Amino acid sequence: MRPIVAVVLGLLVAPLPQSRAQAPAEFAALIARLSEPDGAFHSDNLVSNETSYLHVFSAFRDLGVKGGAYLGVGPEQSFSYLAEIEPEIAFIVDIRRDNLLLHLLLKAMFATAGNRLEYLCLLYGRAAPADLALWTDLPLESLLEYLDARSADSVVHVANHRRLMAMVGSFGVPLTDTDRATLRRFHYEFARAGLDVQYTTQAGRMWRAMPTNRDLYLATDLDGVQGSYLASEDRWRRVRDLQRRHRIIPVTGDLAGPKALRAIGQYLTQTRRTVSVFYVSNVEQYLFRNDVFPAFVANTRTLPTGPNSLLVRSLVGGGRWSGGSGSSPGLVSRQRAQTFKRFREITATPDSVSYRALVADAFELRLRTGPPVDR
Repeated sequence: MRPIVAVVLGLLVAPLPQSRAQAPAEFAALIARLSEPDGAFHSDNLVSNETSYLHVFSAFRDLGVKGGAYLGVGPEQSFSYLAEIEPEIAFIVDIRRDNLLLHLLLKAMFATAGNRLEYLCLLYGRAAPADLALWTDLPLESLLEYLDARSADSVVHVANHRRLMAMVGSFGVPLTDTDRATLRRFHYEFARAGLDVQYTTQAGRMWRAMPTNRDLYLATDLDGVQGSYLASEDRWRRVRDLQRRHRIIPVTGDLAGPKALRAIGQYLTQTRRTVSVFYVSNVEQYLFRNDVFPAFVANTRTLPTGPNSLLVRSLVGGGRWSGGSGSSPGLVSRQRAQTFKRFREITATPDSVSYRALVADAFELRLRTGPPVDR
């Protein structure tokens, strides 16, 4: 194998069939209609740092959360939520346009790959095996072992990147030279680091060890069952189906901004859909710090919801901004779930609510040794 040392453009590859490569004009038009101007964040955020992200599945199952519309933030952790609740449509909203670009690249991989291993080879710059079909139903651990046993191949990676970028261009979203350079850099980082790719800030590593993508892929729910979108071929295909039907819409937007959430709410109302899950990660923490939480509350009130619609958040670390009790042993984060009904009751006067009070009122998802606690 040729170790990857740089991304060099110039290899020619055959175009993909038009049936897969061409997204309907409505896909790009909807992105443009919903998006706001780009904002800044302190990380590329290529992967999640939430080790507990699957623990919320117990709340989904207890409340029968399925279908509807999904809203979320961040990179690929939302795919595991989509595989679990199988929504009709999903919107991935992030203040960084870079996150939208990353989702377009991942979308191209879903459109290209025939199974999970091919998808992972495209992402991490590994050559796919000749007997690719035989790997379809193997356990996730076997697929990760295949990747670990092989170095990234620069020629394979460059050819794959060029092919994927041709597909990204077919989605109809205008790209600048800066956008293309950003995607080259992102894709190179996945190939360089492999399954050890981690969340980092612009200043370097976070203050404590972050999970690798390998850790996140192998994570379990509170019943000890693997639940990532790569845990089984069926789960991965659920996400692939949404991607190929252009039902995962990446949006550039500030959750407290003037346009994105309100435009999504208007679209859902017009199409007669309700929000099943809104995954906000720890974005509310930043909204409180920037004194814009009331604007976020006002935006959420434009979203059509039902009695079991859930808002899902992640608490990272301890202290003032996490509710004070830190993370569970061995975990970087904890997940909390809250019904929209309760969220709206608590935030009836948003200027008077604190972040601590907001997160303390949510479901404390059950630990493996005990039942759920609703507070």
